[in-house]
Amino acid sequence: MKDTTIILVHGAFADGSGWGDVIPLLEDDGYEVIAVQNPLTSYADDVATTRRVIDAQTKPVVLVGHSYGGAVITGAAVGATNVKALVYVAAFAPDTGDNLQALLEKYPSKIGSALVPDAAGFLYIDRSKFKEVFAADVPDRVRSVMNAAQKPIHSAIFAQKYEAAAWKNIPSWYLVANEDQAINPALQRVFAERMKATKDEVKSSHVPFASQPAVVARIIARAAAEISARAASGD
Repeated sequence: MKDTTIILVHGAFADGSGWGDVIPLLEDDGYEVIAVQNPLTSYADDVATTRRVIDAQTKPVVLVGHSYGGAVITGAAVGATNVKALVYVAAFAPDTGDNLQALLEKYPSKIGSALVPDAAGFLYIDRSKFKEVFAADVPDRVRSVMNAAQKPIHSAIFAQKYEAAAWKNIPSWYLVANEDQAINPALQRVFAERMKATKDEVKSSHVPFASQPAVVARIIARAAAEISARAASGD
């Protein structure tokens, strides 16, 4: 077993099982892997849930976020000295003062017109638009399960104003999904450039962990290998 723990943080409309094709690849490579199950009830709840997992680890951590999960890891890693790398997969990487709604308005995508609220203010993706917006390149059987099993996110999270950003102090990697219809790829590139992240791109919908799991596993493993090499050299 390698000396790094990889923690995977899901985004909206999904849960930890969405990483199901990535986890075995990382485990086969010798990593301990944990997929967080966030409630998506509020940003504070999601950060607290993720932070509990981070704080329970005894090895250096590579913290990975997809979509809204990127906003979660940006906050949850602040002050967490065991988090040595952040990996963003088609993810938000907000800075102080940002909020997701404003970012989505500045860099439009198809997600806004596809969201449907329930009576309690939680948002789902309209099932008839799920393929186009979220998972166009995922096999039909897998996509139908993802669509039926959507985990809703509370609408108030999109207006959340962010404070400290962990990526300012922790080395970061970013995987741009360049056919993403949920988070505009142009916005993803802005995040990567602003963070001075090590950037790669993949021809993928919003969910490369489902359509291109080997690519996702590769960038995570690359981040883990680099921080291990830095530790070994004393950097």
